[in-house]
Amino acid sequence: MNALLASVAAALILTGLLLGVLGLRKTAPPPPRPSRRAVNRAPRLTRRSRLLLLVGLAAGIVVALLSGWVVAIVVFPAAAAGIPALVSAPAASRKISRLDAMEEWTRNLAGVLGVGVGLEQALIATLRSTPDAIRPEVAALTARLRARWTTTTAVRAFADDLDDSTGDLIAATLLLGAQRRGAGLASVLEGLAESVAADVRARRAVEADRAKPRTTARWVTIITLVVLLGLALNGSYIAPYKVAPLGPVILLTLLTAYALVLVWMRRMSRGEDAPRFIGTHAASTRSRA
Repeated sequence: MNALLASVAAALILTGLLLGVLGLRKTAPPPPRPSRRAVNRAPRLTRRSRLLLLVGLAAGIVVALLSGWVVAIVVFPAAAAGIPALVSAPAASRKISRLDAMEEWTRNLAGVLGVGVGLEQALIATLRSTPDAIRPEVAALTARLRARWTTTTAVRAFADDLDDSTGDLIAATLLLGAQRRGAGLASVLEGLAESVAADVRARRAVEADRAKPRTTARWVTIITLVVLLGLALNGSYIAPYKVAPLGPVILLTLLTAYALVLVWMRRMSRGEDAPRFIGTHAASTRSRA
C-alpha cells in the first residue's frame, strides 16, 4: 500500500512539474474569437486512443500483480496511448497531397483560361476535373459564384477554406486577375503551378529524409519496451525501483525524460507552416502583432 501511494504521489509531482514548465513558456496570445473551423480541429481522444488506454491499463494491472511493480499502473497506459502517437509519422502526407491537388487544379484552370473563357466561368468549369483532396473547397467556391457572390469575396472565402499559404498565393493571383482582367492570367497560373510542383517535390524529399530517424526511434522504442516488460517480470532487476519513495520517483523521472526526448524529436521533424497572408486568420494575426 505504501508503494502504491508513493507511486501515485511521484506521478502527481512529475505531472505538476511538467505543467509548471509548460505554463512558464512564452506563447502567443490566442485570437479573441476562434473560428468554427479552428474549433473543429481541436485534438480529441480517438477511439483508437481510448482502446490503447484500456489495453495499457489492463496490462499495467497484470504486471503490477505479477511483479509488484505498482508504477506499471501509471506507466503502461501512458506508454500505450502516447508512444504510438509520438513515433508515428506526422500528417505531412496529407499536406503534400493537398499541395499536389492545388498544383493540378491551378494547371487545369490555366488551360481553361487559355481558350478565352472568363475567370468566373473557368472556375466553375474546373470543378469536374478537381482532385478529391480539394474538391470540397472548389465546390464551395463555385457555389458562391453561382449564388452571385462577387469574385473577390468568393476567392477570399476560398483562401480561408484552403487554409494554406500556397492556397493564399493562388488566391492572390486570382484576385489580381479578377481586378486586372488581363490576358496574361493563364500564363501566370501556369508558372505558379510549376512553382507549386517544385515545392511538392522538395517536401517529398524532406519527408523521406525525416522518415529515417523516425523509423530508428520507433524500433529503439519497441526494443526498449520489450526489454522493460521482460525485466519487469524479473523481480531482482526492478527491486531497487520498488523502494518507496525514492525508487518510484527515479523510475518515473527516467521514463518521463525518455518521453520528453520523443516529444522533442517529433517537434523537430514536424516543421513549421508558412504564415498565411490572406483571409480572416491572417487579419487576426496582424491585429495581434
